[in-house]
Amino acid sequence: NKKALKRLLKNKPAVAGMIVIVLAILIAIFAHIIAPDSTPSANDQVLEIATESPNFSVEMLQQRKNRDMTGQGILKLLLSGRENSYKQVPVKSYELEGANVIVNRYTGSSAQVVYDTISLVDIVYPIDNTPNIVVNGDQVTFTDIDQKRQTASISDLQNQFKNEHLDKKSYLLGTDKFGRDNLSRLILGVRVSLSVGIMAVLISLLIGVTLGAISGYFRGIVDDIIMWIINVFWSIPLLLLVFAMVLALGREFWQIYLAVGLTMWVEVARIVRGQFLSLREKEYVEAAQSLGFDNSRIIARHILPNCVGPIVVVTAANFASAIIIEAGLSFLGIGVQPPTPSWGGMLNEYFGYIGTNKAFLAIIPGIAIAILV
Repeated sequence: NKKALKRLLKNKPAVAGMIVIVLAILIAIFAHIIAPDSTPSANDQVLEIATESPNFSVEMLQQRKNRDMTGQGILKLLLSGRENSYKQVPVKSYELEGANVIVNRYTGSSAQVVYDTISLVDIVYPIDNTPNIVVNGDQVTFTDIDQKRQTASISDLQNQFKNEHLDKKSYLLGTDKFGRDNLSRLILGVRVSLSVGIMAVLISLLIGVTLGAISGYFRGIVDDIIMWIINVFWSIPLLLLVFAMVLALGREFWQIYLAVGLTMWVEVARIVRGQFLSLREKEYVEAAQSLGFDNSRIIARHILPNCVGPIVVVTAANFASAIIIEAGLSFLGIGVQPPTPSWGGMLNEYFGYIGTNKAFLAIIPGIAIAILV
C-alpha cells in the first residue's frame, strides 16, 4: 500500500486529477452552502439583470415575501437548498419618504427610468396582502401574515431598511437570460454530473459484473445466451440506445440515471467475462471446487476480488462517459430538465452566443465539463 501511494504521488497528472475529483465531490456535497444563490436549483430569477457580464454588481433591495418561510433548516439547505425569504429588486437609487421608499429600479442597459413606491412595512415584514396599512403620525399599523395587528415606528422602519434590506450583490460569472447567478448554477451542475456518473456506473456494474461473472464461470449454453445478449446491445450505437431509453422511460432525474446505466453495462460484462474465463482455470479455484465450496462463494470470494483492477479501469472510463452522455442529452434537450442546472443544458441555452461578447455563457460550462472529464 505504501509503495502504491508513493507511485501515485510521483505521478503529477494523477495527483492533479485526484485533487480535481475530491474538490468536485466536496463542491457537490456542499453545493447549496457554497453557492451564492442557495435556492433550489439556483433558480432565484431577477429578470432586470438578465445576461449581465462577469463581475457585474448591483445594489439589491431585499423585500420580505408575504408568506411563512419557516421550516427551512440546515438539512434542507444541504440537500435541496431553501427558498429565498426575500424578493430581490435591483435599484439604481432610492429616496425615503415617510413610511414609503421611492426606488429608481435598475433596468439593465435600457435607458428607461422606472420609479416604484414601496411601503417600508412591506419590505421589512411579511404582511397580509389586503391593503390594511394605516399611518398615524410616526406610527404605522398593519396586519401580519398571521392576521395579527402590529405597530412600528417610521424611524425604526427606515433604520431597518437601510441596515438590513439593502445589499450590494456581485455576480462573479455574470447572469443568465433569466437573471440567475451563473456561478451558482455552475456549482450545482457539479452535483448533477457526479450523481448521474455515480448512479449510472453503479447500475452498469450491477448488471455487467453479474452477467459477465455468470457467463465466464459457467460457460457453455449460459455463456452463449449471455454473449448473444451482449452482442445485440453492442451492435446498437450507444447514443441512439440512450435516446431510445430516455424517450421510453421519461426525462425525470432517476430515469436519466437508469437510461445511461442500462447502456454502459456491456463493456463491463465483456471484461469481467474475459477475466473469469482465465481465472477459473487457476489452481486456487480448482482447490475451492475440490473442497466442495458452492459456485456463488467461489465467484464472489475467490475469483471476483482478482478482477478488481480491470473493473476499476473500465469504471473510471464509464464514469467520464456518463458525464459526457448526460451533458449531450441535456444539450439536445432530452436530458435533465429545467430549472435543474446542468452543464449540457447551459451549453444548449447559450451556444448561440459564441462569437459575441456574451460567449462566456457557453464557454464556462464547456470548460467545466472538459476539466471534470
